Amino acid sequence: MSPSAIARTSTSSPTLDSTAKLTKAGTESILSQTQSHNNSRKIPAVAVVADLDASKCTVTRTASPKPVPALDSPEVLSQSCTTDHMLTARWTEAAGWEAPEIKPYGALSIMPTASVLHYATECFEGMKAYRGVDGKVRLFRPDRNAQRFLQSATRIALPGFSTAEFRKCLERFVGVEARRWLPASEHERFVYLRPTMIATAPALGVQRPKEALMYIIAVLFPRLDEPRTGLAAPTPDGTATSSAGPPRPAMNGTTTTTANNNDNNNNNKKGMRLLASRHDIIRAWPGGFGNAKVGANYGPSLIAQGEARARGYDQILWLFGDEAFVTEAGGSNFFVLWLNEDGERELVTAPLGDGTILEGVTRASVLDLVRARGDVKVVERKFTMHEIVRAADQGRLLEGFGAGTAFFIAPVSDVHFRGLDVVFPLGKGERADFAMGIKDELKSIMYGRVQHEWGVVVDEL
Repeated sequence: MSPSAIARTSTSSPTLDSTAKLTKAGTESILSQTQSHNNSRKIPAVAVVADLDASKCTVTRTASPKPVPALDSPEVLSQSCTTDHMLTARWTEAAGWEAPEIKPYGALSIMPTASVLHYATECFEGMKAYRGVDGKVRLFRPDRNAQRFLQSATRIALPGFSTAEFRKCLERFVGVEARRWLPASEHERFVYLRPTMIATAPALGVQRPKEALMYIIAVLFPRLDEPRTGLAAPTPDGTATSSAGPPRPAMNGTTTTTANNNDNNNNNKKGMRLLASRHDIIRAWPGGFGNAKVGANYGPSLIAQGEARARGYDQILWLFGDEAFVTEAGGSNFFVLWLNEDGERELVTAPLGDGTILEGVTRASVLDLVRARGDVKVVERKFTMHEIVRAADQGRLLEGFGAGTAFFIAPVSDVHFRGLDVVFPLGKGERADFAMGIKDELKSIMYGRVQHEWGVVVDEL
């Protein structure tokens, strides 16, 4: 079905409008009840199901620690190298949350009829733990990840939890893993953290989950925002290609030459190359679940992503509707810096609120930093690819970049939009000073070069 067909239905169907409103109202009501209960934490007169309680967390350390590979090793580039332990916490409708447990990393055991395998009842988070220049381990704005994790869980009817207790569990897990996997001798190193929740009840039927499992794992990631040559080259969404495949441009606003020379047009490219989505492909839509971090947002996008890679691009720039509204770049938020039609330097990104855009932690941090500086006008509004084309034609287009956890701040060199190549100044040999300045500010907080409330120090155990 084409976007125009969807638009006509959504504007004339009270049933569809009501369904979207009911879903939003129900989600907000559950979140409100969860937050109210978390704030009160009073003991009721009658027994209730148990809350998530980090103080009950037990630790069983592995007897067989894994070797820690070098950062540029094939294991790290494969993004499959996990740390020694995992944290798990089981929930049932009847009893609530059981005691969290940190134990040796290993396989999960679920039945073939588990809800997650049939109805996509799962959500996850993506964040990092950093070893700073001062030797301390930090999380970056973990309160935002915790809140988004709760919002995602609520959106797909998974159980609520205290975000404060979740943070304590997360920090304890990082504290256990940090000494070996973020060695104090190696400053400015990180591990990727993946909190996840899945519905595990062994029964078919489209219904609210009656059992669930929360777990947290840590994975070694390469620095996806830096160019690499050799065995593999990382791509913007966190996957890696062998050196025999297409070359990938740098993600740091500087020129890179790849080890492979199959495509001369891509060699020495700067920044990220994007292919705008066709009019008949939609990743997220108003009233949908693009604002929740659930697997259903990602799996269906892989075919289009593969098409982009085959054509020499790094990711899809997702557009919506006949108007070609700009939404996200791959799985990251997307920003454009331009001179608006009044001649002001303006940073624009798609707005939150209608279920289309994920509330990225990096997105929020970019907006907070730029607003605090006050030298650029910040606008969150719907804008179209046609506006970008017009700005490029008029010489007003300054920079574009993606912002996310995995590949951080990635400047854009060009966008292919339905037969037209829109080249950003970076793609013409200029620098992406605005994006790189923001990146440096955020890295300074993450790695402790400056002390900031966003960098939360974790005690090592």
